[in-house]
Formats: sequence, structure tokens, C-alpha cells
Amino acid sequence: MKNEFLTSGQPSRRAFVGQLACGAALALGVEQARAQFRVEVSGIGVTQLPIAVTAFRGEASSPHKLGAIVRADLERSGLFRSVDVAGVALDESSRLDAGLWRQRGADSLLTGSLSALADGRLDVRVRLWDVVRGQDLGGQSYAVTPAELRLAAHRIADFVYEKLTGEKGVFATRIAYVTKNAQRYNLWVADSDGENAQSALSSSEPIISPSWSPSGTQLAYVSFESRKPVIYSHDLASGRRRLLANFKGSNSAPAWSPDGRQLVATLSRDGGSQIYAMDVNGGEPRRLMQSGSIDTEPTFSPDGKFVYFVSDRGGAPQIYRMAPGGGPAERVTFTGSYNISPALSPDGKAMAYISRVGGAFKLHLMEFGSGAVSALTDTSADENPSFSPNSRLILYATQQQGREALMTTTLDGKIKARLSGAGGDIREPDWGPFQR
Repeated sequence: MKNEFLTSGQPSRRAFVGQLACGAALALGVEQARAQFRVEVSGIGVTQLPIAVTAFRGEASSPHKLGAIVRADLERSGLFRSVDVAGVALDESSRLDAGLWRQRGADSLLTGSLSALADGRLDVRVRLWDVVRGQDLGGQSYAVTPAELRLAAHRIADFVYEKLTGEKGVFATRIAYVTKNAQRYNLWVADSDGENAQSALSSSEPIISPSWSPSGTQLAYVSFESRKPVIYSHDLASGRRRLLANFKGSNSAPAWSPDGRQLVATLSRDGGSQIYAMDVNGGEPRRLMQSGSIDTEPTFSPDGKFVYFVSDRGGAPQIYRMAPGGGPAERVTFTGSYNISPALSPDGKAMAYISRVGGAFKLHLMEFGSGAVSALTDTSADENPSFSPNSRLILYATQQQGREALMTTTLDGKIKARLSGAGGDIREPDWGPFQR
């Protein structure tokens, strides 16, 4: 079973995969990884904005259908519903026929075009309309290389999302995840919809627990290349990596501080599995707590005032928190007898985690303001939740119909999107921050 913090005293797969001899997931060639993902949205939200996104003029010869990418992004957010655009050809210079689009049930309309520039780049232009008010909400233009077309589509979706909701969109951000195929492990960085996957690391030994730096320029992860769990940081631009923790015993479950200057991780250097803080530039780790229990899966609160973690000090795994300098632990979860893998929303209002319910591992959400706890899924092997940087979606791994899957869900659990491939073992997702 994935993500299992065994009551016999063994820790979770994510934090102590070395002790449990568990791995991560399916390695594919880059082209295979690009081809395997597709977004499948299910569910109906309480309030969804009806929007018409036409095909972009000139995109027929493009390998990327920009209008379709924008539609899928907006639908995945749970806040938008696509309106039928069949039989309509428009671009950003077209005038609004408000009566036509009101008849089709649209509140908003996005049109655009794609054309070649003399230097080989592509000119992408869009315009957004408020159909109800008959108002031009503005346009955007992008001069991009062919390789940047998908990113341009995600940026257009972010533009639309922010114009119509007042909040920042997350479609141009990236996710990381690990795959395994036979005895080959890959750490991938992909677009937020799972497409355009690029391999950051490939190894014959397990790779686990990728964790984005606050700047979005680095990933910390655990590698078993030394036949034991060792923590590295990987610079995504240069491909260079740096050893962060190779102490006696297990080095696992790294997580960055909000300012990017520290990591917290689980080390067994002094016996047992305990939480330590480390300066990213090196130096002696600081043990944050003296405990005879298994303490693991540390993660900072977004304001840096707490470190949340999992411990079996009460007899079974529960989520606790402590000050970042250490000290007394305060229990956080009281619903359910087995709770692991805390993830804090960037706005600080909620915590996602995995709870074992009747033998099934299910994604749950705790709202800090009310203390309300809700189960978000009907699957039974959920793991590794991670919030989108605008706190509106949760990325997680699970199994559907016997297949590993990457999923996103809205916070009410009503809109889910599957980002998984056609088969194989896909795990350890982490959603990156807004690009700075």
C-alpha cells in the first residue's frame, strides 16, 4: 500500500522509503511522456462561468491547438464551463456579436490568432469580451518560438482567469513528479496540465520526494544512487545538482522554508527518525525535537511560523506542528486514527492530507478557520497532496481502475481532472510556485 506509515513502527513510504525499500514511478522517453497525458475533467461545480473560446485563426497547421489548451485549463480550474463554438470563425480583430453569444449561453468570449513572424517566431494574439455588458476586456500578444506555444496558451488562460475572477491563474506554473518503468526512475518537470514533460534526472535507483524551492528554480529530492537515501538539490536551468544531506542512516523528506534559506528533513543520523533543519548552504543540521517516536514528513507553513509533521507519538500517525526552531508539539488532526502527508495551502487557510478510512487512503481537507474536515475523493489509494500556488486546486497521486494517475481537484472535491498516462507507475507529485 502506498503512503503507509506502519503502526508497527516503520515510517511512511514517502519519508522513509529506504527503510521500507519502496520506490517511486514509471520512466518514459520524453516523447512518450508528452504523448501520454490528456486532461479529463469530471464533475459539475456550483457556480461556473460560461465562456466561449474559439479556435485561433491560423492554428490549424500548428501542432498545438491553443484554443483547446485554454479551454482545458479553464475547465480544470472548476470555475468555467465551455460553450459550444461550432461553426464560428473569429480572431482578435473580430467585433463582438453579443446577441449570438448570449443565445449560445456565453457570458464571455475569447478569440485569437496565430501567425508566423519573419524571424521564425510566432505571433499569438487574443481578445477577451464581456458578452453580458458588450464590453472589450482587453487583449494580449506574445511573440514566441514554436517550443513556447503551449506556455503561451497557459499564459492566455491565466490572463482570462485573472480578468474574470480577480485572482491570479496557475496554468503557466509547473509540476514535478516521479515515474518508474521496470528498473528505471525519472524525475519529470511538466506543465501544470502534465504535458510537455522534461526529464530532470534519470536513474536506475529510486528517486523520491521532489520538493520545489520557493523561487521555482530548484528541486530538492531524495536519490538512492549511493544505495541509501541522500538529499540533493537540482538547479533546473543548468542541470547541476548539489549534495545537501548524506549523513549516517536515512536522509529523506526534504521541504524548503518560505524564504528558501533552509530545508527541514527527516534524518536518522542519531538513531530513530527525527526532524532536522539545515541551511541550504551547508553546515551542521539542527535537531528540532527530542523524541522517541517516529517524526517525519515535515513541511513549513507558508508564513514560516510552524513546521507541520507526522508523528506516531500518540500510538498512531497523526499530524502535529511545532515552532520552526523546535519546542513542544501541538496536535492538529483529531478526526480519524491515521493521518499523514500534510500540505499547507499557500494562503494559509487550509491543509490537505491523507487519512486512512476503513483501509482506504483518501485525500482530506481541513479548513483552519472553521476546523471543518472533508473527504475530497472516492478513490482508495491517494497520496502526496500539493496545492496550486493560488490555493484553489490540489494535485495528488492515486489509482483509478487499476492505473496510477495524477489528479487535480477543486477544494470542494466537485471538479476533478485526470492528468495520468495510459499506464505505469506515476507518483510523488509536487506543484511548483508562481514564477518570479
